[in-house]
This record gives sequence, C-alpha cells and structure tokens, in this order.
Amino acid sequence: FRLALIQLHVSAVKSDNVQRACGLVREASAKGAKVVALPECFNSPYGTQYFKEYAEKIPGESTQKLSEVARECSIYLIGGRSIPEEDGGKLYNTCTVFGPDGAMLAKHRKVHLFDINIPGKIQFKESETLSPGNSFSMFDTPYCKVGLGICYDIRFAEMAQVYGQKGCQLLIYPGAFNMTTGPAHWELLQRGRAVDNQVYVATVSPSRDEKASYVAWGHSTVVNPWGEVIAKAGAEETVIYTDIDLKKLAEIRQQIPILSQKRCDLYGIEMKK
Repeated sequence: FRLALIQLHVSAVKSDNVQRACGLVREASAKGAKVVALPECFNSPYGTQYFKEYAEKIPGESTQKLSEVARECSIYLIGGRSIPEEDGGKLYNTCTVFGPDGAMLAKHRKVHLFDINIPGKIQFKESETLSPGNSFSMFDTPYCKVGLGICYDIRFAEMAQVYGQKGCQLLIYPGAFNMTTGPAHWELLQRGRAVDNQVYVATVSPSRDEKASYVAWGHSTVVNPWGEVIAKAGAEETVIYTDIDLKKLAEIRQQIPILSQKRCDLYGIEMKK
C-alpha cells in the first residue's frame, strides 16, 4: 500500500495550517496514498509558549476537519500532533487517527515529554506546560497493524519493541527534531527501531522555518525493515510517497528470524497498561 508523509510549512495562523494540510491530504489521496500522515504540531507553531493558546478539546475544530477529509478521501489519516489537547485542565501533545469512514480510530498522547538541556545549543522543557500520556496506541488497517509514537517517543526502544510484539508492521512517529538533535540522531534512531524490530518506520516533520522560535530539522523519512532509507524529504514543504511492501518484510523476518530467536527465558519487555 502507498504511504504519504506531508512535510507541512506551519504558520502562526491555525486555520491556514489546517486548510493547507487538508489540501495536501487530498493531493496525496489523488496520487494513490491509502495511509497519509501529518507532522507533529501541524496546526500551531511548536513551543511551550504556544501550547495553551492553540489548545483544543478532542473532538474539536481541527480534528473535525481531519475526520471530514479522511472520509472524503476514504483513507487512513494520522493527524500528527493535530493539536495541543486540553482535557480536564491539563494539556497533552496528542496525535489522532481517522479511518476511511471518518471515525477516530486512535488518540495517542505523547508518552515521553521532551525535557532536554544541551549546553550552548538547545534547552527545552515540554513538562512546563504538557502532561504525559500513559498508554500505547495501535490501530488496524486492511494492510497491517500500525503503532504510534510522537517525536521523543522514538528514543525509547522498549516502546517500539512492545509494538512489534503486538504485531505492528509499521511504526509512525510524527516529530519535530531540531537543528542540534536532527542531524545527529533523526535518521539513526529510525534505522535502529526498524532493524531492531524488523518493521517499517516512518517519521513526518514540519518543514524547516529558519525564522521560527523552534527550527525543525525536516527530512521526513521512511525506513524499511532492512534499515534502508527508502524515502526522504529535504527541508522544504513537500509530500513524499513510498510503497510499503509487506512481502519484503516477511522475507526479511524469514531470513533473519530474530523474533523467534529471542531468549525470553533470560529477558523480556512487557506492556504494563
């Protein structure tokens, strides 16, 4: 099946972001994409100072538009971090998924908050405004089961391993790595998660805006279970396409059968809730 990643230019005007995103979703569908993903923070600038201002409840204005365009195009639509979600007085970094009938199939709240301090380069603390999610998020399609993470979640190998154990063959991480961590770790982490679990890994970033307070690395990418980069964007707004070949995945798992060779008598990863 064909996967499309929309590397969107995000402005300060929420309605413009949503409208342009929906237009690009329609374009991707017209080119045969059956699963389409938007980047983290697609409807608002990324930054702790913006989260409260742009927050919505789910369902809400932005997610309603995603539901409508998913139904119109009859696709599976991963809404990136569609919005900063407000719920019960707390804010979450939340990704929603809609099916071809417009129904919401999954809602993933970012599990690992991005609190880092690299002296002289970048300091960021999502926990100043956001609360963490506390669950894994998977959804089924006629093609395969898909596991979801958001940005910083990709650094935690255990999360991807659980998804692999639960039968996911594609992991999608909307993300917005920056100009320090992006060139160092963005592709490396994707290839690691793909090879470790023999799955496809897709990451979808906003395009780079040098004038923004937080400059995203861009380079939305798809990696196959062999660890090969099979599609990659540059820094500008674009849509990239790739065909997810589940036959190739099965062949790789047969050739190097690590899933059946794990020493569960010596170690293990478990999903606690």
